[in-house]
This record gives sequence, C-alpha cells and structure tokens, in this order.
Amino acid sequence: MKKYIFLIFASVILASCTTNSQPKKYPADIEEKIKQVENNLAGWVQTGTNDRWNLQERMKIDGINGVSIAVIHNYRIEWARGYGFADISEKRPVMENTLFQAASISKSLNSLGVLKLVQEKKLDLDSDINNYLVSWKFPYDEKSNNKKITIKNLLSHTGGLTIHGFPGYAKGAALPTLQQILDGQKPANTEAVRSSEEPGKEYIYSGGGTIISQQIVMDVTHQPYDIYMKKNVLDPLGMTSSSYTQPPDRNREKLLATGYKADGTEVPGKYHIYPEQAAAGLWTNPTDLCKYIIETQLSYKGESSKVLTPEMTRLRLTTVLEDAALGTFVNSRVTGSYKYFNHNGGNDGFSCTSIGCRDSGEGVVIMTNSDNSSILEEIANSVATVYNWKDYYLPEIKKLVHVDKSLLERYTGKYEVNGRPVTFTLKDSVLFANPFGNVLWQLYFTTDTDFFIRESRGMASFRVDKNNKVAGFWDGNQLQRKIQ
Repeated sequence: MKKYIFLIFASVILASCTTNSQPKKYPADIEEKIKQVENNLAGWVQTGTNDRWNLQERMKIDGINGVSIAVIHNYRIEWARGYGFADISEKRPVMENTLFQAASISKSLNSLGVLKLVQEKKLDLDSDINNYLVSWKFPYDEKSNNKKITIKNLLSHTGGLTIHGFPGYAKGAALPTLQQILDGQKPANTEAVRSSEEPGKEYIYSGGGTIISQQIVMDVTHQPYDIYMKKNVLDPLGMTSSSYTQPPDRNREKLLATGYKADGTEVPGKYHIYPEQAAAGLWTNPTDLCKYIIETQLSYKGESSKVLTPEMTRLRLTTVLEDAALGTFVNSRVTGSYKYFNHNGGNDGFSCTSIGCRDSGEGVVIMTNSDNSSILEEIANSVATVYNWKDYYLPEIKKLVHVDKSLLERYTGKYEVNGRPVTFTLKDSVLFANPFGNVLWQLYFTTDTDFFIRESRGMASFRVDKNNKVAGFWDGNQLQRKIQ
C-alpha cells in the first residue's frame, strides 16, 4: 500500500514468540549496528518520552511471530537476520533464507519484466494495451471517456481501473484462469477488472491493472509468466531463492513461512495461493529483494544493466502522478533531499516493505508472517537512524496534554470501527483501545479531543453530537461511531 492511513485497529496477532534462531555471526562492528537497530525502533511521532523500543518487545506486544530483516549499506548487503518463528506449531525458526509472500512488492519486480519488453521494442509504453493483448481484450466502455489505457498507465496505477487487491485462494480450492479473474467469472473471488474512470486522470491503486500486464507478458512472450520472470528478471538479479510459481513447489515447503491472521490463528492451509502472480504471487526473502534494490541503485547511477539499462531504470523511477512511478513509488521527505523508492506489501497473513535510496547505496527489506504491519515502519526508522540515512526519519513532534479523568470516562465504551466493534477502556487514568483479545493500545492526547496511537500513523479527534454526547471519533476519513 502506498499511503499510511490511520487504522487504529489494525490487525493484531495474540500469540507470538520472539526467540532468535541461531544467527550468522558478523564482525564486531556490524554486530554492534545490529544491536543498535534491534534497540532503536521508533514510530512516526515523538513526544520526548518512551520514543524508542526493543524489537523483541514490539514483536511480543504486537503479536508478531516472525520477522526477517536485510540491510543495505554502501550498495552491499551488510547483514541479514531472522527473528521469531516461521511456524509456531512446527517450532520452525525464521532463518535468513526463510521465504515469505512478497504480496504487492511482486509488482515492483513485475515492472522490470514488463519494461525489459519495452526495452526490447516488443512493447510501447504509450500504446493501447489491446494492441498487445491476444487471449483477452480489455472491454472499454463509457467510463474510459474514449481514452486508451497504456502500459505506462498499468505500471503507475493511472489507468482508472478497478480491483485494489486480491484475497488469494485456499489450498485445494479451484483456481481460476487469468481470464476468469479479469472477467470476474467463477471460481474467481473478485469482481471483473474494468474502468472506473478515464485513464491518466488520477492515481488509483489497482492490482487489477497489474494482472492485465501479466496477461500482456504471457501473450507477447508465449511463455508462462513465472518462467519468463525467472529467466529474464529473477535469475539475472541473482534472486535464486525467489519464485512466482503458484502454487509454490512442494520441495520448498520447509522454507515457507506460515501466515498468521489477526486473531492469532494460522491462515487456512498455512498460506493462500495467488494466481494473480504479477500483483501478489512472489515468494522471496529480504536478501533476494535487496539484490533487486542494489541493482536498481547501481543501474540508476549508470553502473549496471543486469535487467534494465540505466536509461530505462531512470525512466522507471520517474514519477507519473503523485509519487507513483513505474512499479514503485518515489518520494522525498524534504524538498530537494535524497529520494527513496519503495513498495509495501500485504497478503493474508503476511506484511512487508522494501526501501531503497535512489541517490545513495542505502536500503532495507523487512518481511513478517503477520497481518499486523505496524512494526515495519518502526524497524525502517531504526535502520535509517543507525545508518544515518539522509532526510528519512523525520518524526512528527507532539506535545502531550493531561486530560481529566472525568472526560476520559466519557470516551469509554464500544465503538464500531470499520465495521468491527472495539472497546475503549480506562485503566489507571489512561485510555486504551482494545482491538483484539487482551491487547491494549494507549491513546495519547494533544488536546482534550485530539489523540493518536503510536502503532499507526495519523491523528483522530473525538466528536460530540448536538446533545453534547460523544458520537464517535473522526479518523481523518470518516466518523467511527460510538455504539454503546
């Protein structure tokens, strides 16, 4: 997902274990940096108190079973380490080579495969996608306003297309063909991919658009998508542990992390199957994804062309609308500062992020087998701090205020938050949200009504009705109503 949204009640897994596997030992100076990263997790906001956290503590609090991290420094992978468990029931620890679902980070590697075809003059970025689609054609209608969708639109989410993401399919379930997914025909579990508005008008994130690019790759190359990607992208990058094959090869089962849902239970069958390979189907690990980041950095500098030429890489990292580039997002925290290219991912039971500095050799990949993604930003902030990334970690500074207990008592009760009942409770004059089980997330107040939580970016504000009763809270997008 591109934007951070205030989701105070993000998924939390209740049962976890953070025992380290037997890690690879690095030289003393690097081990010291690893220790610093583990002990300097920090959120999007600072208040002057309790602003730094320990990785193991955060995993326990957030109910995250497994984490895998790889750090890039000076265009090289400096270290990689796993924490916790890839599978609780099997007591299988996260190792450096444990494979996770990359989810939407799959789109970044997909863009390399598509742009390689552009580079070879087999595709044109600005031509109508129907010029290349053979086994299926996009059905234009009045919503596209007689404008044609291009390859550039697909890669930059500017095609005005539907279907944000995909839920995947349980092991053993009937799997749809790509054409069935595109047309929303059973056994597909999503609606048809169609126009929602005129292409090129605005950024609308669309996994649906990405699988159209998957169909184009298959129609143009006459190869299965996973075979084309292995030969033309993964192998040249040295990503030999990674694969788009869905379902994954059985001989790799012991390398695959098990996904965990919000209530702490395993994803049925341990993970879902994603025939939407280009959008969500990559199995990989942080070490392999770092190879992609490093190649992008070196190619941008003009020093490598394992997949794309430097000219094509620079075009890929050029934004189209907002911070959406071609298969990635490029932004700077401060005007004129270094720019970072990144992509987040979230499949059922998995969360991850990949971040690379366009203008220097720094980066990080973080992958978890948890629906709860709050720890990703915290770890990235720690890496950025320890490795002195230029203009990356710029926390918002908030001044906390004391709120009278009598007012806090008015805020207690049950709220319907994004369709889910959640309870606010008062404990020792501190207000907590209880999203799942016994997990308590503290509310921090900047005024008598305005508050935030550390686990998720954004402010919220309690609102009262005409009778001066608490009606709910505004989360920046909508009113989450108090129901009891």
